[in-house]
Amino acid sequence: MQAMPNSEIILVLCVVAGAVYLFVTEKLRIDVTAIVILVALLALRLIPARAALYGFANPATATVASMFVLSAGLSRTGLVDWLVRRLDRLAGNGELQLMLVLCLAIAFLSAFVVNTATVAIFIPVATVLARRRKIAESRILMPLSFASQFGGVCTLVGTSTNILVNSIAVSSGLPAFGLFEFARLGLIMAGVGIVYLIVVGRWLLPKRHATVQQVDKYRLSEYLVELKVPQDSSLIGKSWREVVKQGDEEVQLLKLIRGEQTKWRPREIPIAADDVLLVRGDAARLMKVRDEFGLETRADEKVEDKKLSSDDVKLVEALVPPQSYLVGRTIEGADLSRRFGCVVLALQRRGRVLGERLGKIRLDANDTLLLQCDVNNVQRLMRSPNLIVTSELTELFLRKDRALIALGILASVLTFAALGVLPILLATLFGAVAMVVTGCLRIDEAYQAIDWKIIFLLGGILPLGLALQETGAASWLSGLVLGSFASHGPVVVLAVLYITTAALTEGMSNNAAAVLLAPIALSMATRMNVDPRPFLIAITFAASTSFATPVGYQTNTMVYAAGGYRFSDFSKVGIPLNLIFWALAVLLIPHFWGRS
Repeated sequence: MQAMPNSEIILVLCVVAGAVYLFVTEKLRIDVTAIVILVALLALRLIPARAALYGFANPATATVASMFVLSAGLSRTGLVDWLVRRLDRLAGNGELQLMLVLCLAIAFLSAFVVNTATVAIFIPVATVLARRRKIAESRILMPLSFASQFGGVCTLVGTSTNILVNSIAVSSGLPAFGLFEFARLGLIMAGVGIVYLIVVGRWLLPKRHATVQQVDKYRLSEYLVELKVPQDSSLIGKSWREVVKQGDEEVQLLKLIRGEQTKWRPREIPIAADDVLLVRGDAARLMKVRDEFGLETRADEKVEDKKLSSDDVKLVEALVPPQSYLVGRTIEGADLSRRFGCVVLALQRRGRVLGERLGKIRLDANDTLLLQCDVNNVQRLMRSPNLIVTSELTELFLRKDRALIALGILASVLTFAALGVLPILLATLFGAVAMVVTGCLRIDEAYQAIDWKIIFLLGGILPLGLALQETGAASWLSGLVLGSFASHGPVVVLAVLYITTAALTEGMSNNAAAVLLAPIALSMATRMNVDPRPFLIAITFAASTSFATPVGYQTNTMVYAAGGYRFSDFSKVGIPLNLIFWALAVLLIPHFWGRS
């Protein structure tokens, strides 16, 4: 019978329960949640004060930061972009060949480059290649996200979760995993996954073309109206700037039509009788403006994409990448109008359209914005590292000398790590410093390349794993939760650990799921007197491959809006794939790493 937990274990379990709740509900950002967890552990004296920086001083944290810099060096020199653009020749004309080429390419790159960075580069490329072949983007982008995860589990540096679990193993006195130790299982899973997507997934993937009107996709008809200025309107003679000073800045004048002339965002032009104004805002504010100035609604005129664009103005969709400085800023505070000559018309967040009080909304990673941009400023927008234009290809600037140097640095890092010349931490730090010293990256670009949310997540969540082990909570949990499975043997326990990790990862940070379950796996292995490495490998693979929801993995969220997906689309395609990977893991992990 399981003994009653002591007070320390109860407190740790309360912190774990709170952490899971905050990670799943996202009441707070994941990095803020991690710091809250760290403060709670210190306040409750569940970890000693000297362990406050345990997470930030952990080798996994420094290694992950270095990998972000290495990936940025390959991207900023144009090497990855150049390689990706060569795919057009190989992709053929059909959907299956395009899917196969893109999946193989991104899986290979994601084994060595942070997969969020590779997906960010691939989204516009895949979109353009699909449109050239009259293929719906929804047939291509989800496989792209999944394939990036296939590649990530092939090497130790493929994802931050791999590095994190390796660090937990080393800190527990186990030998470090080799750079290519995961490759046997990873390559098999990648091969099976790509075959599944081509043979089975193609029947489950939705077919939604981007020819859908953006007005309809973003439900802009709820926020746009054409108003005609009658002869007796009090608006005559006033500019829109004067109006918004005394009115509501959330109501935007997008276009003024005067006879045969069209003026875009004419805030300074005095308004005349019979002008037609295309105005954006929520319904209540639009009606207030209409009634206040005696304007007439042109209800018979349907607002379409062509009314929001012309030879001078273009509608553009842009994704906010995780490392963007825009994350956490309000749309109003980001000042996109001044920076890029753009007006934000609508925002999609995980399939939900946000259209009211846009200026006050704080941007989050992977939000998709519908922008109305001056044509002359679109190229400037596409060159910005803070937004990814998903439907256009930027002009490449490839510094061949620096690109070859960046490739040589990555090759050196992999060689040193694979041969054991340097530990993985020192090898990646060497590579990150070399990227800056050789001019492949400026120091400000290196800082910007690091996803600081992940760094603070690791800094705050790793001490929770330490508390689980030190207080005995992990051992208590392993006995309570997995004890009933122990009598059936380690393979059954491995299967339960894998499916539990996979389920948790679909609703919360994959790194957090790994940190919570790794100590339990170690305790379970000790109880059963078996090698814990197979258990840790199961957790690593389960946490690094999340297919069933668009929120379980960052790359899924990145393609969500760009592909026009619904939440259920990921479940239809992803759940069978998760189950296939579970079966492969249970079958092959004991075979490759010895029976536990």
